[in-house]
Amino acid sequence: MRNFLFSAVGSLALLSAMTFTSCKEDRCKSVVCANSGACNDDGSCSCQVGYEGERCETISRDKFKGVWGVAEAGSSTGPISYTCAVEDGASIDQVEIRNFYNLFDATVKANVKGDTLYIPLQDLADGEDIKKIEGKGHIDIEGYYGLQGRLILRYRVQSSDGSINNFGMSGADNPSIWTK
Repeated sequence: MRNFLFSAVGSLALLSAMTFTSCKEDRCKSVVCANSGACNDDGSCSCQVGYEGERCETISRDKFKGVWGVAEAGSSTGPISYTCAVEDGASIDQVEIRNFYNLFDATVKANVKGDTLYIPLQDLADGEDIKKIEGKGHIDIEGYYGLQGRLILRYRVQSSDGSINNFGMSGADNPSIWTK
């Protein structure tokens, strides 16, 4: 009788466990994450580097691409306006900026993550002078997004003589404003 009772309780426990786990909803069953994204247990997508959106359907760098009108005044230069072009970079999370710092032959490489643009420390040729640049900017999503936009970029340029032209990077409140 005792063995029968243990068998019955064990079978009931096993049946209960199977019933409980089979009732758990698979939230990823109807979710397709694009561009090699992975579905999480809650049904949301985790996107690969360079992609975003509810289903990883958007290339992050696309919001930065295009021709931008730049208005800026550095710590050692007066107000100036010029245009830059932002194009695809070598990888899905990179862009190249042409005419950066109003230098016609200058191309700057930058990384994109979400609404932020990162310019790692790099050299920028200005004739015989090699300048070091670095910075960070973000898309201003208040009233600007999609094909139209505003980028607030804080960066600095150090000339080979050691002088620095700062555009809001060192606590100064004069970032470079880019609009398209």
